[in-house]
Amino acid sequence: MPTKPATDNLVEIDNVSFGYDKRLVLKGASLDIRRGQVVAIMGLSGCGKTTLLRLIGGSLRPNRGEVRVGGRVVSRLNHEELYALRRRMGMLFQFGALFTDMSCYENVAFQMREHTDMPQELIDDLVLMKLQAVGLRGAHALMPSELSGGMARRVALARTTALDPMLIMYDEPLTGLDPVSMGVIGQLIRRLNDSLGATSIIVTHDVAEALELVDYVFFMSEGVIIAQGTPDELRASDEPFVHQFVYGETDGHLPFHYPAEDYATDLRAAEARGTP
Repeated sequence: MPTKPATDNLVEIDNVSFGYDKRLVLKGASLDIRRGQVVAIMGLSGCGKTTLLRLIGGSLRPNRGEVRVGGRVVSRLNHEELYALRRRMGMLFQFGALFTDMSCYENVAFQMREHTDMPQELIDDLVLMKLQAVGLRGAHALMPSELSGGMARRVALARTTALDPMLIMYDEPLTGLDPVSMGVIGQLIRRLNDSLGATSIIVTHDVAEALELVDYVFFMSEGVIIAQGTPDELRASDEPFVHQFVYGETDGHLPFHYPAEDYATDLRAAEARGTP
């Protein structure tokens, strides 16, 4: 399978369009993600952020353009090649998606048993090491129903990194967490990425927390990248949508009021109709 020459980019999205039926979600989106970075993809709901993750993981194929991971065009890989690539990726789903009938230990061990021939003694050591890294070695025997939301997310993170992936993708990893758990998960994402020498992509709406832990940010709107830069560059951006999104302003590029006729005109019309 041919690949592009090696670059500093692990992921390259090149003029990608994708739609469900006739509704386009991505409309010529392009971005490059450098090796070793923690990158955030932000934007309003429905703008195509999670779709990008699915294209990178190969569960979707673009209608146009190319998605390359490690120089390989994902949509051109055969079944065996795609699954080999996926074994080098980790995915943390929005609410953890732990196997509810397995203990914390068994959840983390699952990938090791599924994809390797490691002996049980080595699996024992690695599972406890992964749980130790997220602060939950002592909870290895607990079931998911016995965990708090933050603890479940941390076990899911240990499972995501079980095989030391080169690329880790996070779909809203901070959603629904209390401030303490949110801070813990954010710091774990940063620390695990750096200690593993991995590259991480975070889809999130938690602007303040994300800007404290990522190296670079891409802003999406209506299926394209409209702004990008470091956290400091985006905090200082004068692009109306980015400024409104970063600072959570209620009115701006996205108006508070849905388009309507002049209010005074509507009131006069209602009065003329005798509407109370």
